Amino acid sequence: MTNNTTELTGDGPVGAPVLRTITIGDVKACLSDGWGDFLAHPGFGLFFGGIYMLGGLAIVGFVNSIGQPWMIIPLAIGFPLLGPFVAVGLYEISRRRNEGEPVTRKGVLAQVFHQRERQLGWMAFVVMFIFWVWIYQVRLLFALFLGFKSFSSWDRFTEIMLSTPEGWGFLAVGTLVGGVLALVLFSTTVISLPMLAEREVDFVTAMITSVAMVVKNPVPMLTFGFIVGLSTLVALLPAFLGLLVVLPVLGHATWHLYRRAAAGG
Repeated sequence: MTNNTTELTGDGPVGAPVLRTITIGDVKACLSDGWGDFLAHPGFGLFFGGIYMLGGLAIVGFVNSIGQPWMIIPLAIGFPLLGPFVAVGLYEISRRRNEGEPVTRKGVLAQVFHQRERQLGWMAFVVMFIFWVWIYQVRLLFALFLGFKSFSSWDRFTEIMLSTPEGWGFLAVGTLVGGVLALVLFSTTVISLPMLAEREVDFVTAMITSVAMVVKNPVPMLTFGFIVGLSTLVALLPAFLGLLVVLPVLGHATWHLYRRAAAGG
């Protein structure tokens, strides 16, 4: 794997790659390349996407078993936040295809397990922290807007959310807070995760570089983030089945975005 490191010229810290200016055209090309990678090795994509589909179904079963069906929404939305860590395997597939190396099951899975010894593990704590902040703020807003009401069924919860001022307030404020958290998470991980999968660099440097990339290219990067968020939400609707395809394609696309964003990448 490459290990090119160059001092940034005002865009980020020493040890990170120089950041390029990208366009909406680059975002489209990355998505196209991601789709191409998925079609070239669909078995890997379905395997990694299947992990999240099964996880989503497990979440539904769990919240129903404890009598809190309303928790399906925050957990289902927050669960894909953990997707980038399974995406390490997808990054490796894209890297191997890009460099003309053979794509083998042993090689890809070895790279995934190898990350336990590198800085990517520390990013897990960052993402999990944001995930739990998301869950905590949902429960806090629920208590503020809806008190201690109990919803024994999904139909009753939906009725309250869509037909009462308290429900509207909960959805409005929750969406706003969730959007801020999503922006923070996207900005700190979109470049840092594939960078950590490829380079020997500390996770703080990777996060700073990722944020710098979003600041340097706000329109194309936020467009990519919007596509990621919308695609993931749509993928959740048909019993999480959409994750089988959407997450692998987005994982591959994120790798290509990183390669276009980082000089020497």
